[in-house]
Amino acid sequence: MKLLTSFLPLFFGGFFLVKNSTPASSVRPVEICDNGIDDDSDGLIDLNDTTDCNCPVALPLSLIPNPSFEEMNCCPQDRSQLNCANDWIQASAPTTDYLHTCGWMGWPDLPPPLPFPDGEGCVGFRNGRTGGNGGNGGNSDPNPNWKEYAGACLLSPLKAGTAYRFEFWVGFTKAFNSPPTTLAFYGSPDCTNLPFGNGNDEFGCPTNGPGWVELGSLPIFGSLQWKQYEINVTPQQDMYAMAIGPNCTQDQLIASTYYFFDNLVLADLQQFGFKITATGNPCGSSFALNVPDQDTLQYQWYKDGIALVGETEPTLQGVADQEGKYQVRLLGPNSCKITSAYQLVIPVYETFLDKVICRDESVFFNQTNLDQAGDYLTNLKTWNGCDSIVHLSLSISAEGVDTVFAQIFESETYRLGYKTYTQQGEYDVVFASQIGCDSLVHLVLDFYDVYIPNAISPNGDGINDVFTIFSGADVKEVLNLEVYDRWGARVYEHGNLAPNDVQAGWDGTHKGKPASPGVFVWQATIVFQDGKKRELTGSVTLLR
Repeated sequence: MKLLTSFLPLFFGGFFLVKNSTPASSVRPVEICDNGIDDDSDGLIDLNDTTDCNCPVALPLSLIPNPSFEEMNCCPQDRSQLNCANDWIQASAPTTDYLHTCGWMGWPDLPPPLPFPDGEGCVGFRNGRTGGNGGNGGNSDPNPNWKEYAGACLLSPLKAGTAYRFEFWVGFTKAFNSPPTTLAFYGSPDCTNLPFGNGNDEFGCPTNGPGWVELGSLPIFGSLQWKQYEINVTPQQDMYAMAIGPNCTQDQLIASTYYFFDNLVLADLQQFGFKITATGNPCGSSFALNVPDQDTLQYQWYKDGIALVGETEPTLQGVADQEGKYQVRLLGPNSCKITSAYQLVIPVYETFLDKVICRDESVFFNQTNLDQAGDYLTNLKTWNGCDSIVHLSLSISAEGVDTVFAQIFESETYRLGYKTYTQQGEYDVVFASQIGCDSLVHLVLDFYDVYIPNAISPNGDGINDVFTIFSGADVKEVLNLEVYDRWGARVYEHGNLAPNDVQAGWDGTHKGKPASPGVFVWQATIVFQDGKKRELTGSVTLLR
């Protein structure tokens, strides 16, 4: 019997190759996608060889049609042309605006932040109208119920009792025209409820009439920027239509308000699960990258597109000192997916020291006695094993008076020469050199104007509801703020956090649910206006 082997499929690392009877000398080598080798000698290894190793990225598929407003039947040439975006419905009598780089790009006095989060289109909307003309779309009377909504029939309904996540981007124009407000997500069990309000421009939000429920809402705040938000919902009945726009509150307006939204991803909550997350300290041996563990999947880890041979578990350890772009290939019985990339950057901390010494004196730094003015640096290790670069600015005090400006926290000590200071104020410090040359340093010492709560009680009373960094002009930026529970699990993280931004602070929740009361540990990296970057740690008690 002759065996039919010509068309047996061979499986290479999640990608299929059909074997044929072509002579071996003429067969082009094929890239094996999980061995870390350039098998076909084209200079591209594993996932970098997109011709031979092409798995789609495991991204949630939005139940909202045309979620980034890229599919269109016409190019908008003026305001109120949402009809140009396929599958979208002007849900309210007050009309939203369709912006696209091919044509109309918004009101001249209400510029959108560029670029848009995804593609070339977005939608602009108002929450109330002050009256007047120009940016309000013509002569008009004040109308706080002038609320603009966009809506769509869902590609498939939201099922009652199923958890969903709605991720979306909100854009803000100038701060004066994008004051803090609340954005809401509405659902309806029937698409015939779009549009709503019977053409009444004072109707307000969808729930002012029958057929609509508010599925979720959240406060939004920003200026000339895009921010990503999310709302987790579990509908109580099947929902076939959605609308997005302001909540029902009538805001007190002093200016024409305007906002934007784009890239609306609504999907089953489980579809957001396959994202790489990190646990442990990024500079320590316990640091690991993780994806959810499912028995039906096979895992393969990659760094910068090249397979990490043998790393086939849901958890990847031993990468604390290996910066790069990490991904996981997920092989199912009939599927192949690649996670979105996790960019691992090992933090490097910097400390800046200013030191003044008298002539003929020296300071011991980096195993050396320094007696010349200048800038010096050395590399150390922080308590958590990360690299720390210490910058020393050394000055030689001449005869006369030198003024030194310094800031510390109330619990810290500032050392100048042989003396230490713990209280703010102005001090005259006399330095006596070994040869009797005295010089006077006038020290101006102040406390950093920073307040970090040691307890929060997120009960909605507006008092101590959120944990964040509060400061006056001393803080330039909070590079990172993290909160961990008693077992070391991170419950909150935010980068590039503006001081006093309670909207972005920790509200006492973890994964959308209230965290249990107790003591939590926090750590923050703060850049001050004086140019110094400080690493701070402490604890905060969550009360309920």
